[in-house]
Amino acid sequence: MSESDWLLGRFEEQRPKLRAVAYRMLGSLAEADDALQDAWVRVSRAGADDVENLGAWMTTIVARVCLNMIRSRNVRKEEPLEARLPDPIVLPEGAAEPEEEAVLADSVGLALQIVLETLSPSERLAFVLHDMFDLPFEEIAPMVGKSTDAARQLASRARRRVKGAGPPEAEPDRHRQRAVVDAFFAAARGGDLTSLVALLHPDVVLRADLSPGRPSASRVVRGAEAVARQARIGADPAAIVLPALVNGAAGAVVTLEGRPHVLMAFTVAEGKIVEIDIIGDPQRVGKVAASVLAG
Repeated sequence: MSESDWLLGRFEEQRPKLRAVAYRMLGSLAEADDALQDAWVRVSRAGADDVENLGAWMTTIVARVCLNMIRSRNVRKEEPLEARLPDPIVLPEGAAEPEEEAVLADSVGLALQIVLETLSPSERLAFVLHDMFDLPFEEIAPMVGKSTDAARQLASRARRRVKGAGPPEAEPDRHRQRAVVDAFFAAARGGDLTSLVALLHPDVVLRADLSPGRPSASRVVRGAEAVARQARIGADPAAIVLPALVNGAAGAVVTLEGRPHVLMAFTVAEGKIVEIDIIGDPQRVGKVAASVLAG
């Protein structure tokens, strides 16, 4: 076996973890796969003759690639960032692909992924690598051009922001999640505002990322009554609701006339919906929810 083949084998062994790191950093499986491709080119060129910990070394290379990708993004100034959602991992309910399960192994739902999007690139890297993947600050510091203490401060600051911005701890039981989500759709279909309000946390947040071509239409709605009114307005009797897992939690893909319409992700805590995240670009929905639509 050549050295190149051996190194490729080690890289493939690490791929599930490396892909999980890249997804947490980038919020997109497609971009994560691009990052891994770039990282492999760098790994193969560098060689691993003097590397003691291959896993940590490859993780740092992937993280650097992701950091560069985040810094080079050109987000349109007119786009309302609070309503811009990362690409979720969408799977048919009751089925899971091993590779996607590996990405979701640390149970980071879409709600936390959204919070990660609000961090600065350096904060995000420090938090993801240390708090989610246990990389020591001594290895994180050179990636962000900081001292070890400064890298520790980045992660601490990110941790406070995540704690302050995140919703309450989500209900871990998917059956209970699904019962609440099903009740939500039933109440919306029936135009039952009272029941909708009862299912929603008083401080519920709804984010609607509708289309890159209509950035001004994207919005954030807060409060149970306001969100309930939006849900009642959007309950088209012709819509078909397909149950799905969205970043490991109960969600739904909605179709109209057999075509993708919207993707809805829910965060349920203590029997109440605390967050609803909607992707309303049919083309994007068709892409991220292909496995559900194919069923």
